[in-house]
Amino acid sequence: MTAARHRCLALLLAVLTALLAPGASTAYADSIRQQQWALDTLHAQTAWRTTKGRGVTVAVLDTGVDGSHPDLTGQVLPGTDLVGFGAKRGSSTWARHGTAMAGIIAGHGHGPGDSSGVMGIAPEAKILPVRVILEDTDPQRKQARATRGGALAQGIRWAADHGANVINLSLGDDSKTAHPDPAEDAAVQYALAKGIVVVASAGNSGQQGDPASYPAAYPGVIAVAAVDRYGNRAAFSTSRWYATVGAPGVDVVIADPDRRYYEGWGTSAASAYVSGVAALIRSACPRLSPAQIKRLLEDTAQDAPPGGRNDQVGAGVVDPVAALDAAAKLTPSPEAPTPAAYAKRYFGSGPAPVRASARSGGGSGIGLPTVSAIAGVVLLAAAGVFRWRARR
Repeated sequence: MTAARHRCLALLLAVLTALLAPGASTAYADSIRQQQWALDTLHAQTAWRTTKGRGVTVAVLDTGVDGSHPDLTGQVLPGTDLVGFGAKRGSSTWARHGTAMAGIIAGHGHGPGDSSGVMGIAPEAKILPVRVILEDTDPQRKQARATRGGALAQGIRWAADHGANVINLSLGDDSKTAHPDPAEDAAVQYALAKGIVVVASAGNSGQQGDPASYPAAYPGVIAVAAVDRYGNRAAFSTSRWYATVGAPGVDVVIADPDRRYYEGWGTSAASAYVSGVAALIRSACPRLSPAQIKRLLEDTAQDAPPGGRNDQVGAGVVDPVAALDAAAKLTPSPEAPTPAAYAKRYFGSGPAPVRASARSGGGSGIGLPTVSAIAGVVLLAAAGVFRWRARR
């Protein structure tokens, strides 16, 4: 066999291997942009006439981010690793998920005119990588889950203290043992109080009973469901009361550290798109509070379900153009609402005091003052029970 035939067969084998590899995308570099249907759905070109996210930092709390990827060069800031072990750069299990999310948020493409590769929804935003989990395929993932359970709460606080304007949490726990964690909840509230928008994926258990997922269910978080290119809720997307809006999460083209492109799915991708939209709003209107931005996304969502919202997609599919238009008309409000004084007393003044007369016979029965005291205790106890029930 000639050397030329050897080269031809080797090339053919390489092509077949790439096409048949599990999970490999059929999206080639020169057609990636055409396959990013989400940019059309979100009317990205129109939104970019207002802003591309310049001046905003989005913290990506994930498996790490490959800042050397051609679609992300110059966008990724120095971050931190709160796991401390696991796969390293160059490994096939390093920073794949985090890099994919960063590309959805702030990818700028590459090549002549940046026409190749992935373009994010906020291509001029910066990415702050915070490693808080390991990849599913990392051999040390189980160890990380057992010994680094507090990394998420630490990561949220770290990002809040190191310049993040938006925090993206394309992660969550919706297992049978999932439960709210006080440290995570407190970290989320800490970030919100500092004016930082917090976005999380709603969960991928729509076909396993829709269990609640954390951190999506914490108060103040923008929880994002996944929709397909037709605006329909993806079957895997968790339906829960906390859903804020929906965003593209099916057949999403993602960048990988191996320099290939893949089609991914999940509410992780949907969360990343909404974090990018939040970055656009924060860039155009930097003084809006997280609560205002959350309401903006709800009030301006497209394809709203009957009644204005449902548990499947929240208020509808996020619409960055409408949100930016509405944001320009808003007056910024404080990050945290100021407690308002209650206009009335909780209890009336009660009946006028009555002077007790001495009992005849010197008996030891209960006098009026004692009866009044007991009655007061009972009333206060009853009021306390009522208020406790009302807060449940």
